[in-house]
Amino acid sequence: MTKEAKQQPAKCKAAKPEKTKDHGKGKEQRKDRGEIQLVHSAPKVKTIKNKVYEAALANLQIELVKLQEWIKERGLKVVVLFEGRDAAGKGGVIKRITQSLNPRVCRVEALTTPTERERTQWYFQRYVPHLPAAGEMVLFDRSWYNRAGVERVMGFCTDEEYDEFLRSCPEFERMLVRSGIILIKYWFSVSDAEQERRFQSRIVDPTKRWKLSPMDLESRSRWFLYSKAKDEMFRHTDIKQAPWYVVDADSKKRARLNCISHLLSMIPYEDLTPEPIALPPRQDEVGYVRPPMEDQTFVPEVY
Repeated sequence: MTKEAKQQPAKCKAAKPEKTKDHGKGKEQRKDRGEIQLVHSAPKVKTIKNKVYEAALANLQIELVKLQEWIKERGLKVVVLFEGRDAAGKGGVIKRITQSLNPRVCRVEALTTPTERERTQWYFQRYVPHLPAAGEMVLFDRSWYNRAGVERVMGFCTDEEYDEFLRSCPEFERMLVRSGIILIKYWFSVSDAEQERRFQSRIVDPTKRWKLSPMDLESRSRWFLYSKAKDEMFRHTDIKQAPWYVVDADSKKRARLNCISHLLSMIPYEDLTPEPIALPPRQDEVGYVRPPMEDQTFVPEVY
């Protein structure tokens, strides 16, 4: 039984006005939505102190820079897939990975809804142009596994297309590995209660509200279908050449540290940090006359 299956509630009952504890804060909320509500208790999340987290993250980001230089020097081709439920924290860990890296070496691909033309192509065709060349690492914020998840659950693909994906995906990934690509796949696992808490947080935060799409809200009502789809996906695609690595994501900070630490362990690398750099003296201003400051347009100093 998967971790997510263990965390699923045992039964459902009709919603009625009730007070529930807001996970992690002890605040009370009213629930009266006139719909079926999942009955669950919020699991206790193992936290980490900010000071410890920030120090560990800083060290890991230094190591990521070393890994970047090794990938560039050795001409490696690295693909990292980030999959999981909505609000599981995939974007957060991707942001921390890329924060100190060169976007010419490490780039993020988050493909939008396929166009009409792309829908007529071989399914994997739209992803192939985004694969790395030598000396590059590509992070896919969701990937070709959309077909095994959202497309399957929401009915955006036929049964025949879904079955073909489960047959061809392992072969496609084996082909990538044989071609020299290092393929690493992460699934971010978040409990029902924690996802609910994060959704509620996005609703009340104007800077995060854009993250809640109608598809995200619909996914909440199909929690068990997504669980079944994920289990079936793992059964077919958790292959020896490219296994799935599950990240416990109920604690965002711990998930980020654990995922980055694991990523670093997957690619043996050496420290190619150059010797200390000495800046050359600046050229003398011989025959140069600076134009008047009044001729330039400055940004207003509002602050």
